[in-house]
This record gives sequence, C-alpha cells and structure tokens, in this order.
Amino acid sequence: MATLPMIEFVSRDATPKGVMVVLAGKAGALADGIGARVKALVEKAAKVAKFKGKSLATLDLLAPGEVAVDRLLAVGTHSDKALVEEDWLKIGGVIAAKTKGAETVTVRCELPAGESVSAENAATLAVGATLRSYDFDLYKTKKPKKDEEPKEPDVVTRIAIAVEDPDAARAAYQVAEAVAAGTMLARDLVNEPANALGPVEFADRIAALGEHGLEVEILTEKEMRDLKMDALLGVAQGSPRPPRLAIMRWNGGPEGEAPIAFVGKGVVFDTGGISIKPSASMEDMKGDMGGAAAVTGLMRALAGRKAKVNAIGIVGLVENAVDGNAQRPGDIVKAMSGTTIEVLNTDAEGRLVLADALWYCQDRFKPKFMIDLATLTGAIIVALGNHHAGLFSNNDELAERLTAAGKISGEKVWRLPLAPEYDKMIEGKFADIKNIGGGRAAGSVTAAQFLQRFVNDVPWAHLDIAGTAMGSPSNEYNQSWASGYGVRLLNQLVADHYQSH
Repeated sequence: MATLPMIEFVSRDATPKGVMVVLAGKAGALADGIGARVKALVEKAAKVAKFKGKSLATLDLLAPGEVAVDRLLAVGTHSDKALVEEDWLKIGGVIAAKTKGAETVTVRCELPAGESVSAENAATLAVGATLRSYDFDLYKTKKPKKDEEPKEPDVVTRIAIAVEDPDAARAAYQVAEAVAAGTMLARDLVNEPANALGPVEFADRIAALGEHGLEVEILTEKEMRDLKMDALLGVAQGSPRPPRLAIMRWNGGPEGEAPIAFVGKGVVFDTGGISIKPSASMEDMKGDMGGAAAVTGLMRALAGRKAKVNAIGIVGLVENAVDGNAQRPGDIVKAMSGTTIEVLNTDAEGRLVLADALWYCQDRFKPKFMIDLATLTGAIIVALGNHHAGLFSNNDELAERLTAAGKISGEKVWRLPLAPEYDKMIEGKFADIKNIGGGRAAGSVTAAQFLQRFVNDVPWAHLDIAGTAMGSPSNEYNQSWASGYGVRLLNQLVADHYQSH
C-alpha cells in the first residue's frame, strides 16, 4: 500500500524545514506571525504570478532567497464563505499533493487578518493530507524496466503542523485519525478484487477488528438457515462461496442503553444472477459491497476513537453468481419476518439481503434507530449523479440530522419520498410483495419501499450509495476509485447527536 505521511504537531516557533507551507488570504496576504521575509517573498511573487489567494489555489517558490527552506508553498484560503470542515480536508489534500516526495513539510497553520485556526481544524487538515495520500497499489509489482535502476522505497513524508496549542491539536487528531482509518478501511474493502475478498474473507477481516475492542460474531449458512433467512440465502445459492452475516458491537455507552444500528449490503460480486448484467463495466460490481464496507469502516472508527455510544453494525455477505442452483426469476422465498417475496429479477438482490439483515437487527437488538447503506440501484445515479446519496426515511428527525451531517462532512445526501402510492407498486401477484416495481419508474423509491417492509416500527433511514461509494468524481482528499463514502457522514451524525457526555 502507499506510504502515508507521518503527522506531527509542533509549536509556531519551531524552525521550518524542507518545504514550508503558508496559508494565504486575499491577494496572497499572510498572517503577521509568519515573518516579514516570508511575507515579502510571497507578496512579491503573488503580484508577478497574479496569485489572488483564491481557495485551494497554490503559489510555489523554489529555493526562496533569504529563507532557510527548500521550497515555499502558499495555499489559498480566500473565499466569500467561512471555511468549514470539508474546506480544511481539501486544504490538507492540496498540501499532500503538492509536497508529495518531500521528506519534511512544515505547515504554518495561521490565517491572515488574525483569524485563529482551531485544534479541530488543524487535525482535519492533517486528515485531508492522509486521505489524499491513500493509494490502493497492493497488487502492483513495481518491477523496474529494462536498464532501469531499482527505485528507492517511497519517501515517508513528515508533515509538521505548527499550531498555537500542539497538545490540543494532537488530542483532536487522535479522534480524527480513527475516522480516517475507518474511511481507508472502507476504501480498501471496496477496492479489493472479488477473487481475494469473498464473503468468508470479508468476515475474517471483520473478525480481526476485535483487536480494536469490537465484539464480533459471525453467523454461518447453517445458523442463518436455522433463523429462516431465506431471502438472503436465496441470493447466495448460485455461488460456491458460502454466505456470512457479520455482527459488530461497540459498547462505549451506558450499560443497558439501547444501541444505534447500521446495516450494510455486502454483495462481494454481483453478476446479476440469471437476470445477468451486461458485460460492459461488470468489473465494477466488485464494489457492490460498498454499504458493508462503510458500516465496517464506521465501526472501526467508533472503536478507534472510543466513542461514548452503544452501536451495532450488521453486514450481509454474499456473492450473486450464476450456476445450475442459482435462484430463478419467478421464485418465491420467505424472509425471516415471514413475508413472502416474488423474485422477479435476480439482479434486484441487495434488497433481499437487507430484508433479512434489517429484520434480524431490529428483532434481536431493539435499536434506537437503524440506518442501512447499499449500492442498491442504478436509478439513484440517474436521479442524483455522483455527488449525493439518496436518502429515504420514515423519521423526519433522523433524516434532518443525516442531511445536516452530510453538509458538515461533505458526504452529502438528498432526501427522496416514501409514500403509499409507491408501496402499491411492489405488491405481489403470487406472494406478499415482489422485488421490483413496475417498469423503470421510481426504481430507487420502490427499492426503499421494499426495505421499509422489514424495519417494523423502528426509526429508519436508507442510504442508496450506488453513485457515491465507487467511481465518484475525485477531489482534493480522495483520488481513489473507492471513496469510503458513509464513514465520515455517519461518524458526524453519531458525534453530533448520540454520544453520552
């Protein structure tokens, strides 16, 4: 894997080394504490280069005279709006990208016009640099070409962030780093090829998280059959790779307090089954477990930062493959809840997996709420593109809190409707319900209506992340095919509303 930078927090009077990074405001203005020589150099260069200090723009000075550093990099912060959390992520990402390969980087975390940079913002900048440095290169052999000298190992960049209160920044980063680790775990899982990460291997990765304090329980096919999870098992029956249901528990809140719960779709590869997908871009279906990856990453984050909350993470892990035993269009299965389902399209399989996982979750754990995440429908990409996840909910307060958390974290959601009129579209002819609606209309909505049948009266939200979990547009802090979407969103939700203090 790519080498991540080593992050340190130092006092503002520390001597800068290697690359010195300063934060520039309008027209390249710097904080007074930066020093007269640096200010004069940047202001002169900004005038020549017409550098306006616009947010995330950069001005690079090599071997600057009269300053004892190798490079001087100014990163613009000027904007018509106040800087928010995602802006600090982006600033950190720009710094990592522009200083890649440097051994030592010193970031003077001071804004012009006397604006202070909080310990939390400094920590977020560091997270942005870390997330931008992520690169899934596990399977690249990196052999030198003929007549080429072997390359040196990747340089471990030391990023020293100079702040007013280094101790406070270190404490904030200890929390933020756990969330970054959860995000990168989710990216790893989605980026892995399906031949390396089947249901059993995924479950093994989850079991290993016990070292972070999570309680992990893995249900086998036999145990699920005993629980009558025939909706989930029907999806798995076309693959020689056995399914698993993984349960993660973090007990950081008061003993006996009802947990909050997160449920993820974990289809490690989706051929579509007998309703087989077109071959174009089918390789992307290794990422059809993005919801399970997000839940796993979130639980890793909550445990890593020792969140004061009781939380449950449940992921249904299957492969939707094709063989002589595969589920057929027209088959009828009975879910754990007792609801019968006509399987009219075997490519609408994720909702079958979630049906049993959601019912099991509410039945066993009696949570305060459930949020499921799933790369569920292509229709959500048609509706929202790759910049928002679709949000469906039976609870206005939960939906509003998720929307607010999305705006803060930058992992945005957009609420779409649930209504009785849509519910009628999934009523079955030969069974209670069917797993698709009629035609192409409202495909994401009918999928959510289907899931709502399995949540009982529990406050619930469904996040359709088909457009955001993989292949979404890269940005300053993510250059990976797998984004890790959902980890920071849900961590923000928990931190804002559900932790005990």
